[in-house]
Amino acid sequence: MLLRGREAAAFLKAPDPAMAGVLISGEDAMRVADARIAVAAAITGPGADEEMRLTRIAGADLRKDPAALIDAARATGFFPGPRAVVVEDAGDALAPVIGAALDDWRPGDAQIVVTAGALTPRSALRKLFEGAKRAAAITLYDEPPDQAQVAAMLAAAGLTRIASGARRDLAELAQVLEPGDFRQTVEKLGLYMYGRDAEVSAEDVAACAPLSWEADLDSLADAVMDRDEARSAALLARLVAQGTQPVAIAIALGRRVRQLHQIAADPKAPVFARGGFRRRDLMARQARDWGVQALGSALSLVVDCDLQLRSGTRAPEAALVERLVLRLARVRR
Repeated sequence: MLLRGREAAAFLKAPDPAMAGVLISGEDAMRVADARIAVAAAITGPGADEEMRLTRIAGADLRKDPAALIDAARATGFFPGPRAVVVEDAGDALAPVIGAALDDWRPGDAQIVVTAGALTPRSALRKLFEGAKRAAAITLYDEPPDQAQVAAMLAAAGLTRIASGARRDLAELAQVLEPGDFRQTVEKLGLYMYGRDAEVSAEDVAACAPLSWEADLDSLADAVMDRDEARSAALLARLVAQGTQPVAIAIALGRRVRQLHQIAADPKAPVFARGGFRRRDLMARQARDWGVQALGSALSLVVDCDLQLRSGTRAPEAALVERLVLRLARVRR
């Protein structure tokens, strides 16, 4: 079965013991690894490594020894307690092997946790788990962490006393950084504040944030919303060359369009903008220049592009984002 949103988050925290296994896939290797660690720990409980209740099998090793997965799932350990078998970096070639293990699974066997990179909807491995009654498929997209996830990361890093300005900056960082990069920034901030009897300030966040966390995506959004086609194209080319994911660019543009739409609809509504009053003045001008109706049209373009990027389309993702940027720059009031 396919799990999304809250169902997926709930399963990762408390996996159903009646399920034979789960597939966790996504482009962000660190996010997939975090989810794999969380679900394996939730299945086995504490002390699994020491009690040898957690078995790890690399995808390459499983291809050489297809029987290893069924053997590991069926094996009875010396220590009592729930067990798990983790298959890392799996691909479509392993779908028949993993499918046989799921069919052979019985209550009391070790639950199977499979991780993979980005899989299209046509992927044999993804179809296997989505179509199974006793298995779950979870696809992790490169979306910014929500408020609850940010709060959990801060708590895990021991950051409980946070000034309002620092909290705002952290919320904005969560929107523009890759999820793994944001987690590393929070962990760095936790180490930076260790032993200091003080609340986290905006200056502390700035000291730990990546140096380029705001520049390029914000500059691209500025150029697009100013309808500067030449500058937009140049900035987009630089972002793509730097390895920025097209989905991240679409998310950044969507966030800016939503902010401007909010300002245009209610100029008195509070909107956080990196860069202080100068940035807020710029966004207020852009909102006036565009107007609510044109921003609504722009938002439709962003949503359409985002859906295409997540649908497993064969079209080049960079080309889809380039078309989005040019179409946004040409929207008229």
